Order: sequence, then C-alpha cells, then structure tokens
Amino acid sequence: MADILIVYYSRKGENYWNGGLKKIAKGNTERVAEFIQNAVGGDLFEVDTVKPYSESYMTGIEEAKQELRAKARPEIKAYPENYDEYDTIFVGYPNWWGTMPMCVFTLLEKYDLTGKTIIPFCTNEGSGMGSSERDLKNICKGATVKAGLSIHGAEAENSEGKVAAWAKKSI
Repeated sequence: MADILIVYYSRKGENYWNGGLKKIAKGNTERVAEFIQNAVGGDLFEVDTVKPYSESYMTGIEEAKQELRAKARPEIKAYPENYDEYDTIFVGYPNWWGTMPMCVFTLLEKYDLTGKTIIPFCTNEGSGMGSSERDLKNICKGATVKAGLSIHGAEAENSEGKVAAWAKKSI
C-alpha cells in the first residue's frame, strides 16, 4: 500500500451545530480524520495556525471571511515531515465561506504535489464541498485530485462506517 498522510484543520470549541452553537471538545474534521486513519492507516497531521481563531464561532468565521477576501496565507506552526515520502494525501477541513480555511492553502502551497493523489474530505452544516475541490485542483498542480467526501458536521461522530467505506474505495 502507498504511504498515506492525513492532513486536516479542525475547529474545536464553539461550533455551528444544526442551526445553533455548541461547544465540542474534538472538532468534527478531526473525528473524520481519525476514522480515515482507522480504516486505511497512515499518519495524521493537524494544521494549527500561529494566530488562533477566536474562541467565539461568530467572530472566528468573520476572521475567516477576512482572510478569504484578502487571499491571506495565515502562518502555521509546523509542516509535516518527510512530505515527499507520501503518495496519497487525504486533506480535511471545514467548509468556511465555500472553500477550505486559508491555512490549508498555506500548507498545500508549500509543496510540489506532482504525482501525488489528493483526496479531500470536508465537514459542513449543509454547504457541502463548496468550491474546495476546484480550488484543490488549482493549487495542487500535477496531482490527481479525487472526488471528495462531504460530511454533515453534526453527524461526524456517527459517520465512521460511511467514512471508512469511502476511504477504502478512494485509495
């Protein structure tokens, strides 16, 4: 089996949840990333920004909107080691304003992804993958970007069977 890396950004704390706000100890995208690892193996890498987003969900999404409009590339704390050794990279994120958080762009734009297989997964509260698959194809030049998986955030913790079946089929 090819070497697999699962990179993800996940929001912990206050989140939008079925029309309201709810505090969660583990982010929805992180849960899905762990389900993928359980299903197909691989190494997990959590993207973490140097400047954290606000703990308030509403303020945090406004910060994310400003980053998107400015085409910002927020600094991240670390990058995966030995990136070249991975053939398959699952990329996970919440859908923020129709695409990935800008910190995911920061990570992916650092590397030459030619020849890699990129498999996106996205948590959201009804907006699906948005333009994120197209955006991935634009920034992952030379890579094969496969069809992604959209998971309703409020259902993430109960999605292991669906996620595992998709992940196994995707590699």
